[in-house]
Amino acid sequence: MNLYSLLQQRERDGRPIRVGLIGAGRYGTMYLSQARNIPGVHVVAIADINVARARGAFDLVEWPKDAIGADVHDAIANGTTAIIADAAPLFDADIDVIVEATGNPIVGVDHALRAIAGGKHIIMVTVEADALAGPALARRAEQAGVVYSMAYGDQPALIMELVDWARTSGFDVVCAGKGAKYLEHYHEMNPDNVWDNWEFSKELTDSGQLNPNMHTSFRDGTKASIEMAAVANAAGLTPSDDGLTFTPGNIEEIATVCRPAEVGGVLASEGSVEVMSSVTRDGEWIPFNTQEGVFVVVKATNKYVSGCFTEYPWHPDPSGQYAALYRPYHYVGLELNISIANAVLRGVATGSPIGFHGDVVATAKKDLKAGEFLDGEGGYTVWGKLVSAKTSVRQGLLPVALAHHVELKNDVDKGASVRWDDVVIDDSLATALELRRETEALVDA
Repeated sequence: MNLYSLLQQRERDGRPIRVGLIGAGRYGTMYLSQARNIPGVHVVAIADINVARARGAFDLVEWPKDAIGADVHDAIANGTTAIIADAAPLFDADIDVIVEATGNPIVGVDHALRAIAGGKHIIMVTVEADALAGPALARRAEQAGVVYSMAYGDQPALIMELVDWARTSGFDVVCAGKGAKYLEHYHEMNPDNVWDNWEFSKELTDSGQLNPNMHTSFRDGTKASIEMAAVANAAGLTPSDDGLTFTPGNIEEIATVCRPAEVGGVLASEGSVEVMSSVTRDGEWIPFNTQEGVFVVVKATNKYVSGCFTEYPWHPDPSGQYAALYRPYHYVGLELNISIANAVLRGVATGSPIGFHGDVVATAKKDLKAGEFLDGEGGYTVWGKLVSAKTSVRQGLLPVALAHHVELKNDVDKGASVRWDDVVIDDSLATALELRRETEALVDA
C-alpha cells in the first residue's frame, strides 16, 4: 500500500495527521501552499515569532480566512489552523509531528528536544541543527520511540533516497553529492558584496525581501558543507579533511569527477561526499550542469555490471567502472509531506543520522584578532568548512553553528579553522552544548 492510499484512509477514518509547523519562511510557506490539497493531513498551527510574516504566508498561498483558528486547541477541535508567536503550545498539544523550519541551529536543537520529550516525530528542516547535533538528537528520538528525520524536498533527504536505492540494489556508494554554483573567491564573500555574486535584479536586492546573510551562506561554501555533513552522517560516509572541492563539471562528468584520485577523480577515498560547481573557474555556466540536482556514484561489482553501465543511460566514467544516478531538481517545501507521511504512517525517516562522520567547522574568511566577535554563518568573519568528524574532535575545532556572537581569545589566520580554545563560549548555549558533546562522543561509535 502506498503513502497516498494510507493518507486517503486516514482521511476516511477522520484521523488526519496533525502537523505543527515552526517557521513561516520560504520552506514553511511552500508546504502550506500544498497542505490543503493533501488528504489525511491537518496543519494544526504555524508558529513564528514574526506573526505578521506568518499571516503574510497564509495570504500568499490563498489560505481561506475562515480556516484560520484562534488557538491550537480550537484548531484541533475545529479543523482550522492557528497562527501563534510562541511554539510552546505545540509540544503539549495532541499533535503527531513537528516540522522545525526556523533556520536557527540553537533554537532548532531545543525544539527537537521538546518535540521528542512530548512523544512527537520531528522533521528537521533546519539542517544547521542537524549538522551540529543531529546524531545525538536521532539517538534520543530512537530511545523515545519517535522518528527524527531529514526533510524531503531539501537536497540531503533526496540524496539519501538515492543512497538507499544504490545500497538496496547491491551497490557500494562511492560518492554522494549535489551541484551548486561556486567560484574560488566565494569563501571570502560577506553581506556587503553578496549581491555581486548572485543573478538577482537590483530592484529585488534593494527591496529588502532577500536576506544577505542567508544568501552569503548559500554561496560561500557554508550551506553546501552543512548539507554534505548531514548526508555523511546519515549515510556513514567520510568527508575529506581538505573540504569540498566544488570541481566544475556537467552531468555526464559526475562519475569521472566523483571517483577516487588514484583513478583520476577528486576523492581522497571511496565512500565520501562532494559538491560539483555548475560554472567553470572563469564563471562561465556549464551546459547540462548539475545546478539544483543531486547524485550518487556507484562502482560496478563485476564486468557484467560495467557493461550494463555503458548500455543504459548511466553516465559512466571513461573506464566504465563508475556510474552516476542523477536527479535534476529539488522542490523544497512542496515535497515535505513525503517526510511527514513516512514518519507518521510508516515510522521511518527520509534520512536520519546513523553516526558522527562529518562536521562543519568555523574557518576564518580573513585574519582575525583576539577580542573580535565571530558572526556565524553568512557573516563577515567565518565560513563553514566540511571535515571528518574524527579530525574535528581530535583537533578541537569549533562547529560553525556555535560561532555566533562569540569572542575570540586568540588570533586566527585567514584560512585556518577556529578551535574551541580560541573562543569564549556563552553559558546560554548549555542545551546545545550538551547535545553537541553527546554527538562528539559518537565519533568512534
